Amino acid sequence: MSEFETYTAPPAEPNGPASSEEKQWALFGHLTALTGLFTGGIGNIVGPLVIWLVKKDTMPFASDQAKEALNFNITLLIIGVILLLITMVTFGIGAILTVPLGLLLGLAWLILTIVAAIKANDGVAYRYPFTLRLVK
Repeated sequence: MSEFETYTAPPAEPNGPASSEEKQWALFGHLTALTGLFTGGIGNIVGPLVIWLVKKDTMPFASDQAKEALNFNITLLIIGVILLLITMVTFGIGAILTVPLGLLLGLAWLILTIVAAIKANDGVAYRYPFTLRLVK
């Protein structure tokens, strides 16, 4: 297995149906990323991380979904930093490209987070597209 496949392979699905409490915590795992809107982006990582750390030993479905949200938000943070660096290296000229890409990235983040929360509330293990699985 190549290094790329190791990072992009989807995690194993949790076994058994999720209880309503697990579905609710999985929903929180995704929605806590939205706190980044009010915390300057810190909540994007901290929210899912807290849910994952608290529920990783007791609720497999909630843990899996919080970890998925955490990986997605870390991936978007990396992409955002790359866009910022491109803008800085080109002395702002790259903003012609990076600002629209950043806006599209933000819109995609919002939509995919809401879709993931709805799916998690339905008991479906949602997998974000184009996500590096850095937290195993």
